[in-house]
Amino acid sequence: MSRYSKKTQTSPETQEEALKVAKATQRPGQTKEQTKLIAQGIQKGIELYKKQQKERSRELNKKLKKVSGRLSQLNAPEIEEGGVEPEFIYRQHWLPWLLLGISWAGFVAFVLFGN
Repeated sequence: MSRYSKKTQTSPETQEEALKVAKATQRPGQTKEQTKLIAQGIQKGIELYKKQQKERSRELNKKLKKVSGRLSQLNAPEIEEGGVEPEFIYRQHWLPWLLLGISWAGFVAFVLFGN
């Protein structure tokens, strides 16, 4: 016997919700059989929606696992075979130093020629 059957049993909450929606949209002169058929259609729609959401959730979890695995690989420091850690080269941008030089030059000019 297989673990999962191909035909899934719907939850009583889903059946009740589908029946409530079918009764709420019931037209005058509509028979009970027609209302039951509408409720079954709504129930199938709810089941399909839940199934799609579960698939999306699984896909999202797979992507998150893949990304977190990549991040953990990037965050883990890799030591080369020789046992020497890789060197990091830090480069600073030239703009802050240029602005600092201009401000000091302006200050010196203000002090010397301000009088």
